Amino acid sequence: MGRVVANVSTPSGDLTLKQDAFVDAYVANGGQGTQAAKDAGYSESGCHVEANRLLKNPLIIQEVHRRTVMAIGAALPSALKTITRLSSGAKSEYVQLEASRDLLDRAGMRAAQRIDHRVDGELRVSIDLS
Repeated sequence: MGRVVANVSTPSGDLTLKQDAFVDAYVANGGQGTQAAKDAGYSESGCHVEANRLLKNPLIIQEVHRRTVMAIGAALPSALKTITRLSSGAKSEYVQLEASRDLLDRAGMRAAQRIDHRVDGELRVSIDLS
């Protein structure tokens, strides 16, 4: 009797259940491939090699990217709350200023950048009125 391998369909393509578990673990643990391979059920003796192989697979790379973006998006409300709290409640005025500056920047209200245009050299103008 043959072995049945179930697949998980993702926007990046079909992954096996182990590959899917690897991607979940890899994103959750901050990119520790060997540990993610262990957590996904790959053999302990070869998990370093397996992690390296998996991270060269374009479907795995795409899915890691997609899930990382989703995780960042899910963390945004908490980050906004922290920056807002710091902008009004931090003990240090410097921290309040930087947090407020970050909020304004993210809202599209960045201060104008100062650009210093200096030209070194000689400028000669010759006007012929003849």
